[in-house]
Amino acid sequence: MGKRLLLVLCQLRHPLQPPGPLRRLRVPCRASSGGGGGGSGGGEGLLGQRRLQNGQAPSSCSPGGRTPAMRDSIVREVIQSSKEVLRLLQEKNPAFKPVLAIIQAGDDNLMQEMNQNLAEEAGLNITHICLPPDSSEAEIIDEILKMNEDTRVHGLALQISENLFSNKVLNVLKPEKDVDGVTDINLGKLVRGDAHECFVSPVAKAVIELLEKSVGVNLDGKKILVVGAHGSLEAALQCLFQRKGSMTMSSQWKTPQLQSKLHEADIVVLGSPKPEEIPLTWIQPGTTVLNCSHDFLSGKAGGGSQRGHFGGLIQEDDVSVLAAALRIQNMVSSGRRWLREQQHRRWRLPCLKLQPLCPVPSDIEISRAQTPKAVDVLAKEIGLLADEIEIYGKSKAKVRLSVLERLKDQADGKYVLVAGITPTPLGEGKSTVTIGLVQALTAHLNVNSFACLRQPSQGPTFGVKGGAAGGGYAQVIPMEEFNLHLTGDIHAITAANNLLAAAIDTRILHENTQTDKALYNRLVPLVNGVREFSEIQLARLKKLGINKTDPSTLTEEEVSTFARLNIDPSTITWQRVLDTNDRFLRKITIGQGNAEKGYSRQAQFDIAVASEIMAVLALTDSLADMKVRLGRMVVASDKSGQPVTADDLGVTGALTVLMKDAIKPNLMQTLEGTPVFVHAGPFANIAHGNSSVLADKIALKLVGEEGFVVTEAGFGADIGMEKFFNIKCRASGLVPDVVVLVATVRALKMHGGGPSVTAGVPLKKEYTEENIQLVADGCCNLQKQIQIAQLFGVPVVVALNVFKTDTRAEIDLVCELAKRAGAFDAVPCYHWSIGGKGSVDLARAVREAASKRSRFQFLYDVQLPVVEKIRTIAQAVYGAKDIELSPEAQAKIDRYTQQGFGNLPICMAKTHLSLSHQPDKKGVPRDFILPISDVRASIGAGFIYPLVGTMSTMPGLPTRPCFYDIDLDTETEQVKGLF
Repeated sequence: MGKRLLLVLCQLRHPLQPPGPLRRLRVPCRASSGGGGGGSGGGEGLLGQRRLQNGQAPSSCSPGGRTPAMRDSIVREVIQSSKEVLRLLQEKNPAFKPVLAIIQAGDDNLMQEMNQNLAEEAGLNITHICLPPDSSEAEIIDEILKMNEDTRVHGLALQISENLFSNKVLNVLKPEKDVDGVTDINLGKLVRGDAHECFVSPVAKAVIELLEKSVGVNLDGKKILVVGAHGSLEAALQCLFQRKGSMTMSSQWKTPQLQSKLHEADIVVLGSPKPEEIPLTWIQPGTTVLNCSHDFLSGKAGGGSQRGHFGGLIQEDDVSVLAAALRIQNMVSSGRRWLREQQHRRWRLPCLKLQPLCPVPSDIEISRAQTPKAVDVLAKEIGLLADEIEIYGKSKAKVRLSVLERLKDQADGKYVLVAGITPTPLGEGKSTVTIGLVQALTAHLNVNSFACLRQPSQGPTFGVKGGAAGGGYAQVIPMEEFNLHLTGDIHAITAANNLLAAAIDTRILHENTQTDKALYNRLVPLVNGVREFSEIQLARLKKLGINKTDPSTLTEEEVSTFARLNIDPSTITWQRVLDTNDRFLRKITIGQGNAEKGYSRQAQFDIAVASEIMAVLALTDSLADMKVRLGRMVVASDKSGQPVTADDLGVTGALTVLMKDAIKPNLMQTLEGTPVFVHAGPFANIAHGNSSVLADKIALKLVGEEGFVVTEAGFGADIGMEKFFNIKCRASGLVPDVVVLVATVRALKMHGGGPSVTAGVPLKKEYTEENIQLVADGCCNLQKQIQIAQLFGVPVVVALNVFKTDTRAEIDLVCELAKRAGAFDAVPCYHWSIGGKGSVDLARAVREAASKRSRFQFLYDVQLPVVEKIRTIAQAVYGAKDIELSPEAQAKIDRYTQQGFGNLPICMAKTHLSLSHQPDKKGVPRDFILPISDVRASIGAGFIYPLVGTMSTMPGLPTRPCFYDIDLDTETEQVKGLF
C-alpha cells in the first residue's frame, strides 16, 4: 500500500479511540476489505485497482497552493458526517448497526486496512467473502443472492475481475443494497434525475468532490474528457458532470480522434490504465488531470519530470480514499432507508376483487373461483422480510419468530376478540364474522388488519361439523388447504404426544423387569469407554438434590433414586392421540403382545387437538418457553404422590425438536387478499379454545399502532371469551380493546323456546319464517353474554350475522335490545353474501369502540384457592347458585394444591350448548348447582381444568359423515365435495 494511503489512514484514526473488534457475519477464506463495483475496466474496483507497483509514494500537485491536507479534510468531513447520522439513528434504535459486505474474487488485498478503518471509525461492521480468483459467474451470483437475503447486511459491494462484470451479475444485486450504484435501477434513477432515491457511484462522486473542493475547479462550462472508463462509472461520470454544466465527452484509448479530444479538454479523467504507446504530451499543458487508474505516472512514463506539465493532478490514491468514505456514506443512507421501511406504515396492499353471485355458491366453489396472491408477495406487502418466511407451496408460508425481535420496539395495534352467544349445533359464524371484519377493515376502509384463526382438526372435517375457514364470501383461501393438513402442525403434535405416551409405558416396563444396576447401566451407557450424563439427566439429578456429574460416583441409593420413576399406572393422565373421529378408541387395552411381559392397562385415544401439547403451542411465546412448558407437563404421579413430568422421562428435547417448525404461525389470506394467521387449535372444551399467542403478537406488530388484529374464541362467550381473558391474556400480557359478540336470529329463536336444532336435519319453519316473539324471548341469552363481557371491562359490539330468511323487523329488534343491554353498538352483517363490503358498518363500529380506553380486568386473582376460582366462574359467568364437588374432584384439588399447582388459572370443561351444564337448558338457566365431576391439570400449558359432567375428548362419526361427499378429481387433482 502506498505511503500516502497509510498516512491518510493514520491521520484519520489518530484522534479517535482504537476501534473495537470487528463482527464478521461469515468466516472469509482470506481477510479482505474493500468495496467494489468492478475491475479496472469497470472503474469501480476495490477502492481503486492497485497501488503503484514500484513502491513510490504517490504525490498530488494542484494550483493555488492547495495541499493533500485539503483532500484529507474532505474525507474526514464525510466520515464524521456519516458517524453523526449513524449516532442519531442508533439513539432511537440501539441495536442497529449496518453491515457492509464485500464479495472479492481475487488476491488483491491491499485496500483491506483502509476499508476496515473507515468502516470502524464510522461505526459500521464490515464482512468479506473471499472467493478464489477463478470463481465462475454462477459462484459470484450465488454469493450475491445469499447477501441479498441476509437482513443483517445493508450494503453490498463487489471486487471482481472485469470479465465477470456482466449485466447478469450486476443486476442480481438488490438495488437497495447496491451502495456502489452499479445496477440498472440505480443508474436509471440517476439519469432520470432521482439521485435522492438511488445510490450514486462513490468513485464518480469522489471525482466531482476532488475537482471542486481540492483542486478548486468551477465545472460550469468546462470541457471534460473521460478516457478509458466503462459501464457504470462512465455513465455516472457523464451524468454528474452534465448536472454541473460541463460539456462532457467520452472516449476509449484506441479512438483515432483521441489526441484532438485531449487537446480540447480542460479536464481529463482517466478511467483505466494508459497504454504505453500514448504519450503524455498529447495532454495540453495546464490541463487538470484526475486519475482513477493505477499506472498513469510510472517510471516508464518519465516519473516526476512530467508532473509539472499539468495544471492539477489528482492521483488514484486520493480518489480511492474519498470513494471509500463516500461508500460508507452510502451505507449509512442504506441503513437509514432500511430503518424507515421497518417503521409502521399503512400497507400498500392491493386487495383481490370479489364478484359475488346470487344465489351464493358452495364455499369450495367460491374459494376455487378466486386466485390467491403468491404468499411471498403478500408477505412483502405486510412488511415481512424475505428471510422471515418459509414458503409451503404457492399460497401458504410459515413466519419465523425472528420478526418479533426485529419489531420489538413497534407499538401494538388494537386487539379485537370475536366471541358469540350460546350457539346452536350448527355454529353461528364466528369465523365468518372474523374474516368479514378484516376484509371490511383492509379492503374497504384501507386500515391494516390481521385475522388470527385456529387450525381446524381433520376429525370434524371428515365428520359432520365441517371446516373452520369461514364461509360464503368471507373465508380463508385456499379453503381445502386450510382444512386439510395445512403445514403439518397437527401431525407434529400427534407425533410428539405419542412419543411421550410411548416413553411412559416403556419406562414402566423396563423398571418392572430390571434391577437398579441394570436399569442405570442402560440409562447411562458406556460409549467408547466413557460414561456421562446427558444434559436432561443432569437436570434430573439437580432436581433430586444430587450434585454429582460423574456417573461412577453415585451411591446405590442415588442410583436407585435416579433410575426409578416409580410411576403409579393408575394415575397416568397422558393419552395417545389421533386426528380422526374414532369412537372405538375412547377406551382400549394396551400391552396385549407377548413381548410386553404381562404389563397391560386400560388407556384411551383423544382427538389430536385435545393434546396438552396443542395447548402449550397456543400459549407459548418463544421456542425457549415452549421447551420449558413441554418439560413440565405432568403425565402421572409416582407411588409417593409426586408428579412425574416429561423432563423426568428425558423426552423434552425430542419433543421440542418435533415441534420446532410447528411453533411458527402459518400465513394465509382471505378471499379479498388480506392476511390471516392460522395457528394452533386447542380443543375448546378441555382447553382454552383460542389461536396462538405468538400469532397474535406478531400480527399486532405488523399492523402497527393504528391497525387491528381480530382473533376468535371458541364456542360462546361464557366459555371461549372467559378463557381468552383469564388464561390467554394472562399468558400473553396483551390487553383486549373490543369484544365482537356474534349472534344469529336462528340461535336467538332457539333460546326463546324454538324447537331443537340438529346438524344434518332441515330447520323447522319457526327458523325460516318471521317470529318476533321467539326472537324477543331469546335475546335474554344475548343480554347475558353482553353482561359477561362487561365483567371484564371491555366494550362490546354485537355483530348480527344475517341469514337470507331473517326479516328486517327481526334484525332491528335484535340490534335495539342489544344496545339496551349495554352493547356499545349492534350492527347487522352481510359478509357471507357479499364479502367485506357487507361488514363495513361493523368495521366502523369496532374502530369507534376501540378508540375508547379499555378498562380490562381479570375475573379473579389466581392466588385464590382452586375451589373459589371455580365458584367465581360458575356464579359470575354461568349464573349458577353454587358448585358441587365430587369426592374425586376434591381429592384432585387437594393433590394439585399440595404439589404446588394451586395458583394456576381455571379452564372449565363444560358443554358449549348451554350456559349451564345441561345442553338442553337454553336461554339463561337460573338457580342451578354446577356439578364438578373431576379436576385435571395441564401443568405445561398452565391451567387446571375442572370437568362439568361427562366430557368426551374423542368425537365419533355420525351415520353419514362428510367423507361420503369428499373426492378427488384425478385429472385436475382438485378436491370435490368439501363443503
